[in-house]
Order: sequence, then C-alpha cells, then structure tokens
Amino acid sequence: MLLSWGIPLFLVGFICIIQGQEKEDRKAELCQGYYLSEEAAKHQLDEFSRTYGTLAEWKARAGRIRKGILTGAGLLPPPDKCALNPIIHSRRVYNDYTVENVAFESLPGFFVTGNMYRPLSGQKPLAGILCPHGHFKQANGGGRFRPDHQIRCATLARMGAVVLSYDMVGWGDSTQTTHDHPRVLALQLWNSIRAVDFLLSLEEVDPKRLGVTGASGGGTQTFLLAAVDDRVSVSVPVVMVSAHFFGGCDCESGLPIHKSRFHVTNNAEIAALAAPRPQLLISCGKDWTKNTPEVEFPYIRNVYRLFGAQDRVENIHLAEEGHDYGPLKRAGAYRFLAEHLRLSLERIYKPEYDGSVDESGVTVEEQEVMRVFNSHHPRHAHALKSDEAITRALTGK
Repeated sequence: MLLSWGIPLFLVGFICIIQGQEKEDRKAELCQGYYLSEEAAKHQLDEFSRTYGTLAEWKARAGRIRKGILTGAGLLPPPDKCALNPIIHSRRVYNDYTVENVAFESLPGFFVTGNMYRPLSGQKPLAGILCPHGHFKQANGGGRFRPDHQIRCATLARMGAVVLSYDMVGWGDSTQTTHDHPRVLALQLWNSIRAVDFLLSLEEVDPKRLGVTGASGGGTQTFLLAAVDDRVSVSVPVVMVSAHFFGGCDCESGLPIHKSRFHVTNNAEIAALAAPRPQLLISCGKDWTKNTPEVEFPYIRNVYRLFGAQDRVENIHLAEEGHDYGPLKRAGAYRFLAEHLRLSLERIYKPEYDGSVDESGVTVEEQEVMRVFNSHHPRHAHALKSDEAITRALTGK
C-alpha cells in the first residue's frame, strides 16, 4: 500500500521507529542537574586524566570536546553570521561612566538586548567585557536589572572597560520567545558568540583584551563561550564550575553537549578548554562548587600545567558564602580582570587604600530606563515572531 505521496506504508513505520530511536538516544545523551554523585565525578576526572599525558594529547582531546559541544548544540556547522544592525540609544552620563540601551541581531530578525557601560575616560583602545546574568530573580526585575548586576557592570566600566550586559533568552527585553525554547542552549551560546562580534565591532575595543564573567547560569555561559571562542582573552566563571552538577536549566544542559558517540566530558573539563588563557574560578561552600579547591581546580590547573601556564589559572573559594555574585566575589573578579585586561583598580579603591573596593560611585537605575524596546523605540517589524521561525534561523531547517 502506498500513501498519497508515494511512500510505502511499511517504510513510513520504519522511519518513525528510527526517528523515535534517535530521540531516545539523544535524550540518553543528556547530562542534567546532579547527573553524577560527587564520588563518581572524582572518578570521572581521574579517568579523563588518563586519556592524555602530553600537550599534544590534550589538544586532541580538547578538539573532540569542542566539536562535541558545538555538534550537540547544533552549531556545527554554525549559522551564517548576519549583519549585526546595532541599535544604541538613550545615553545616560554618570560620574565617570555612561550607560546606553543596546540591541543587535544575532540571527536575521532575532535581537540580543541589553545595556552597554562605557568609561568616560581612558586610553583607547579599551578592554571589552561581556557580563551575562544568571537565573537570579527579584520582585522589581531580575537578570540584568538587578542592582548587584548593574553595580558589577558599572564598576568594570569605571575601571576602564567597555561592558556589555545582555539578556538571557526570554528575560528582560528578550521577549521574542521564552526561556523554554527547545534550543535555548544553542540560542544563548550563539548570542554570546555574536556578542563578541558586537563588542569587537566597536572601534574603541581592543580585540586582544576581551573578558567574560557571570554567575550561576551566567557562569555557564562564561565557560561555554570561553571553551568554543578563542577570542575570549580572560574568563571568570562564578559559582558554577562543577564536575558533578551539569546545570539545572535547559539553557545549560538541555542539549547533548556533554556526551555523544565520540565524546564524554563535564563542566570542569569544559572550563579547562580555556587554557592557556587566564581564568579565575570563584567558588563557595554552600552550593555545588563546594569541592572546587580539591576536585575541579586541581584538574583544570593540571591542564594549564601542560601549557606551562599554571600561574594563569586561580581559584577564590569562599567557604562561608552561598550562590551569588556578592561583594567579595566581585572584588576578586575586579582584581583578576584588572591584572589581565590592564584595567585600573585605583579608580575603585577606597581612599584609605586598604585593598577594599568602593562601589558607591555607581547609580542603580530603574528597569524602565534600561529597556531597549518601548513605545519610543519599538522592536523592528521584521523581528521573528515564533519559535519555529527562530529555530529555522538558527538551524537552517
């Protein structure tokens, strides 16, 4: 029996079985949440370390992992890079920095939205820093609107960097789809890659001094971007690098980036792909990064040692702190980024120069002031309006 388009009925059934098996195989490859026990994670890292002993062997393994991440995310081959078509408006001037509302197209018709913080002085070209946010909510606006996130971005600008704070998919002004988009991990990783393009499109940004830092889900975006894009010079993933925890959201582990037919890895090893570029791991005692000083950091440092670059990776562990990007974590990040991106710590030290940081020069804005799209600045008419259209733009299918 033939169906109306000429395919035998038994063949249709066979195709459905194959497709169903592919979906089950794909699901089996997902490593999500507390996928491993702490002991199993230690054992896995020991097993990984036995697969290489030289720099050449590590580079071969790193290549397989990087390919596995991009293939699992559906970004190999990558989408064609469209024109960024940047939107920049509503400049506000504060004591020693400015803030603007910005957007650009990562895909034709899909807008990455956020704010750009720039220093009012400094010798050009300037360092550039990406600041993705995590899944931190707040009654009057979470994500990039949170006061602590604004403080971090503005302080880095006061230190002399051009800083881009951008929305996770489905957060803030990124309302073309929700955070439940089936390919949210790929979309966010691609947005981060295009955010690098955006920063480097600015004449005042030095392509050799580009950093990225974020906490929680923003920490995942930090180490994933550094793993697949070697234009990132310095990375500071905060409270996220763990060998046993793979992220609690589909934007971190909802696609098979950790395991496939040709690779198995975890987030500690993905963070190691940044070697030999400077990297600071910030961990705490009250989340899944509690073991970082004894488990994840030694593994990553050993990878750096193969490059002769073990002095370029550090760990700040705050045993009494929890899951956030609080003042002590920010102070550690400021020091590391200043050292490796040639920023000015003197601009943010307290007058007594006791080593503590003065963030009081920052103006925390209301979210309505920070929004990219509003009645005066509507989203363009060609903006994609469905999950299917966004998926087609991302995958070409």
